[in-house]
Amino acid sequence: MKVNKAEIVISAVSAAQYPDDGLPEIVLLGRSNVGKSSFINTLIRRKNLARTSSQPGKTQTMNFYQINDAFRFVDMPGYGYAKVSRAEREKWGEMIETYLRRRKNIRLIIQLVDCRHEPTEDDRLMYDWLVYYGLDPMVVVTKSDKISKARQKKALDNIVRSLNIGHRRDVVLFSAVDKEGMDTVWQAIEAQLPDYVEKS
Repeated sequence: MKVNKAEIVISAVSAAQYPDDGLPEIVLLGRSNVGKSSFINTLIRRKNLARTSSQPGKTQTMNFYQINDAFRFVDMPGYGYAKVSRAEREKWGEMIETYLRRRKNIRLIIQLVDCRHEPTEDDRLMYDWLVYYGLDPMVVVTKSDKISKARQKKALDNIVRSLNIGHRRDVVLFSAVDKEGMDTVWQAIEAQLPDYVEKS
């Protein structure tokens, strides 16, 4: 997909602030510092639309990025950041759950997992919660350039086993550095946007 226009339209903390135009939305979930901002910037070929940070827990709002005036990426707060207070983590969890349970125009949920680490308990709980509610997440394994090809295979096998993914959906390796997985991710997104694809 060629991205001609990309902008952040709102950073929301409640349902009252969600855009109400009904555009389809692609949701990004992952633990803090998994690379969600780099993922967005890589897909849209921009350097800094989504602000990256070396400080985990920086994203504390739901950020709505509008793409080609046709759909949006919704970047959720990173879960599982230990240095944030328990009350703050619970607030973020409630914010995420409210959106996922009530939003009618979600077209695809992408859960990002860092290939360098064992999936955390938070990763497993999030994946299981999404599956339980029939939300069928796509799993994207970030930072693949940080490990060797041999370790990539082991990491994928481990993530599939740990999250109990089975054959529900392919797990996609992704790198913001060498663009691995970029085309595969766009194909999955475009498959959920048939009206847009037909008009482009």
